[in-house]
Amino acid sequence: MLLLRFAAVLTLVVWVGGLLALGVVVAPAIFDVTAARHVVDGRLLSGAIFGEVLSRFNPIAYGAGIVLLLTLVIRAVLGPRPRRFAWRAALVIVMLATSVYSGVVLANRIHELQQEIGVAPSSLAADDPRRIEFGRLHGLSTGLQLVPLLGGLALIYWELRE
Repeated sequence: MLLLRFAAVLTLVVWVGGLLALGVVVAPAIFDVTAARHVVDGRLLSGAIFGEVLSRFNPIAYGAGIVLLLTLVIRAVLGPRPRRFAWRAALVIVMLATSVYSGVVLANRIHELQQEIGVAPSSLAADDPRRIEFGRLHGLSTGLQLVPLLGGLALIYWELRE
């Protein structure tokens, strides 16, 4: 059981830590550096770089969700059943589903829109429907990342209490 709990906590640390590092360190750093260096189309380049970084992190997040769910199920089968097992399993499923939706559906639509626009969306007029759509999709994607982040923190808490 200790090994399964360790795997669960390590998985949560990778998933939650990765999300925090990407959102708090990586994205701002990329945008700040291109702006400070006055890179031509810096925002467009920054978005492309961060999009690639995020697309490389997504399989890690998906794998983390699967490993986390498996450790919970195996612990439930071998016993003793983790406290609030159903809540925890449901939370992991929701975390994984939002990550997949954001990383597959939203990311593909954002990429298609960026290709269609060809310039940084922020350079378009404020009332341009493409800029509005990009802002909506970007906001939704960012907001959905809070689900695994906050859910992961709750799961870490439950693991530490058990």
